[in-house]
Amino acid sequence: MPNPLAVAAAVAGGGHAAGRCSAYKLALAALLAVALLQFVYLSLLAGLHGREQRRRYGQLFPGGAALGASLQRRAAESAKEQLRAVLAAGGALDASGDYRVYRHVLGDPSRRPRDALLLATHTSLSNLGHVGTLLERWAGPLAVAVFAARPDEAQLATVLTYALGALCTQAVRERLTMHLVCPARAEAAVPDPREPGEFARISSCSDVFTSMGARSRSGRNYALATNVSYPNNLLRNVAREGAGHALVVDVDMVPSDGLWTGLLELLALGEGRAGRALVVPAFEIRQGVRVPRTKIELMRFLKMGHVRPFYAELCPRCQAPTNYSRWLTLPPGGPLRPAYRVTWQDPWEPFYVAGGAVPSYDERFRQYGFNRISQACELHVAGYEFEVLNEAFLVHKGFKMPGDFHPQKEAENQRNKILFRQFKQELKMKYPDSPRRC
Repeated sequence: MPNPLAVAAAVAGGGHAAGRCSAYKLALAALLAVALLQFVYLSLLAGLHGREQRRRYGQLFPGGAALGASLQRRAAESAKEQLRAVLAAGGALDASGDYRVYRHVLGDPSRRPRDALLLATHTSLSNLGHVGTLLERWAGPLAVAVFAARPDEAQLATVLTYALGALCTQAVRERLTMHLVCPARAEAAVPDPREPGEFARISSCSDVFTSMGARSRSGRNYALATNVSYPNNLLRNVAREGAGHALVVDVDMVPSDGLWTGLLELLALGEGRAGRALVVPAFEIRQGVRVPRTKIELMRFLKMGHVRPFYAELCPRCQAPTNYSRWLTLPPGGPLRPAYRVTWQDPWEPFYVAGGAVPSYDERFRQYGFNRISQACELHVAGYEFEVLNEAFLVHKGFKMPGDFHPQKEAENQRNKILFRQFKQELKMKYPDSPRRC
């Protein structure tokens, strides 16, 4: 007969084992539940973070699904119809008959106020990538005149223009105006999105700017690899058409932070009256160094040797009348205002803001030499006063060096020098009552 005490002990031991097993199972189940809840939480958090990142990214460069299929289709059709209408009209020949101009391949001129303060620039296809930086720094309307020297460049320019209109936000489309200029014998054609090639690499607004940036090259200035001259003054005139006031810059120059807003406030005070040119001092920065946003930053970079006056090595006299030493002694901060008046001197070629019937750039000047100074000279003879702004500035990306130019530079400079002498004689006849000469 079994021992009752032994049986009781066995039963008690089995009960303890069963209890330990149940507790283990409960602990394991609890751990699994916690792990599952943590997984669900992290998944939800990742999903929310992903949506937030897509929302923030979409505010800058939405495209594809971010725009919404129907909205994107409407934007694409609108961009294509505008491009088709402009290109189908065949463009207009310039005064020389050497170039064909397609105005407003992107941007509706009816939507821009007549008194708009415009940043106007010009570029070849190889420098189009700088447009993204200008859109970031300049909060107002931007007009770009693009020169396509060859038929394949014209085709690519229309592709990129169509993509900007079809894939970018309404804010970008409303701020950015583009014009296309080609040699007269070339005619641009409407791109077909169904064709392979560039379209295969573009599906969003950011892709467009990436593509433009990828085409940037550090080749020598004005070296187009064709026998066609770069019509810089024609491009400048086309870009600034229809503006109330305009700041005309080269595409690789970056304005100081908040310049558009500051200028608007200044013009509202009546400081932009006709016959007045508000000078924006220009600098150049060592390649690869971050472009300063404020005057305080600029002055610090100047002391470090990263920044210097524009054309400091190529032609110091071309910017010397700006009087950089005086400008740098002005205390930084405060509202944008004219600080001091400067009398124009040969060969000063300032960057400035002006409105009204500003004399056009003489389009006979092409390639290198005297293209901007000729217009500054005419402003002087026409009676314009030059006043330097206290806080505003422009920064050219990279130091200007003599070796950066193509071999024909000196020959072009001499040819335009002869034209400049003729131009100055013509000004005497155009402004017979002016006591000023240049």
